[in-house]
Amino acid sequence: MAKSRKDARGRALHKGEVQRASDGRYLYNYTDPLGKRKFIYANDLVTLREKERKLIKDQLDGLDRYAAGKASVNDTFDRYISTKYNLRDNTKSGYIYMYDRFVREDFGKHKLIEVKYSDILKFYYYLINEKNLALATLDSIHCILHPTFQLAVRDDIIRKNPTDGVMTEICKKTGMHRNIRHALTVEQQRVFMDYMANHPVYIHWWPIFTILLGTGCRIGECLGLRWQDLDFENRIITIDHALTYYKSAESDSCVFRISEPKTEAGIRTIPMLDVVIDAFRILQDVEEEIGPNMQVIDGYTGFIFQNRFGEVPNPGSVNRAIKRIIASYNADEVINAKKEKRDALILPDFSCHHLRHTFATRLCEAESNLKVIQSVMGHKSVETTMDIYAEATDRKKQETFNILASKLDNIF
Repeated sequence: MAKSRKDARGRALHKGEVQRASDGRYLYNYTDPLGKRKFIYANDLVTLREKERKLIKDQLDGLDRYAAGKASVNDTFDRYISTKYNLRDNTKSGYIYMYDRFVREDFGKHKLIEVKYSDILKFYYYLINEKNLALATLDSIHCILHPTFQLAVRDDIIRKNPTDGVMTEICKKTGMHRNIRHALTVEQQRVFMDYMANHPVYIHWWPIFTILLGTGCRIGECLGLRWQDLDFENRIITIDHALTYYKSAESDSCVFRISEPKTEAGIRTIPMLDVVIDAFRILQDVEEEIGPNMQVIDGYTGFIFQNRFGEVPNPGSVNRAIKRIIASYNADEVINAKKEKRDALILPDFSCHHLRHTFATRLCEAESNLKVIQSVMGHKSVETTMDIYAEATDRKKQETFNILASKLDNIF
């Protein structure tokens, strides 16, 4: 039988209670409904246990308020998120961030049972019109609020979910549609890469964007690559993990973590194009010059990519680099086009994920076997593959008819 821990006066300490050796103060540690580790302190054990009893009472009171229908939307969200034990840490952190940023300080204070469909509709319009949120961001907020209210429905606190049908109404009334990522055209892809390859400041970004555009990897999969994941002899890349970067609930700062792909389909191998091999060879030369990445993340080492601090860059820094390159190219292109008396080829705003979509489009243009495309991209559902294939074939169809039209002009 395990011995109970005791304080300096020989009194048995309960689970979670500690007496610090440094100053003799007592503390009690516990986990709140959001999964955050928290502490309460006291100078003596009696006071500490009074605080513990108050904490337990407050938690029970929260349950009573919820059961009695007196809880706020915030209370209900906190209860909902505390039940999501199977969520990945980065996903859970993202949900909490979105809720805290857009809901908690305003709409979240409303009493749960008083919220109606029209209240949700007004709140969503407020976010669109006053906060200038894109529909995709609003959709993310809706994907948090809907299950929050659904939990209250299942607990018999409210009869109907007031968020049901709101997004459909918003789309119909505003004419807005969920953000669809479009691939870069061949011309846009070419000028983006050429500009980088010939620019003295941005040339060091050429390898990573070549690899992203030449493999279709998600940014987390790409940044998580290690040299042992590459097989140059058989010209394949093994994808069996990804690097995530998110705000930690424990430290309240951003951390790197290694995670498995979201689905079994995400574990795959990708053939290496010649240009991708060239990019990796350049990175090998860089490593020989400045030294290897010595960072250790969840036991993983030997990462291929590194920034000026010798660490793996985070996805945000890569996306910010894209923005800088686009802005620099567009500014130069406007001037050059004016000098050469031609229309400027302006690059649109895009992110790392657009590069994955661009690779998928180029693959669809070259390959008609959907299962091959699905396997390379790591899509769980073939429907995702079919959506990209349909967009690619529509563009190809238009190009084909343009060529046909030029030939028919000589006949008619």
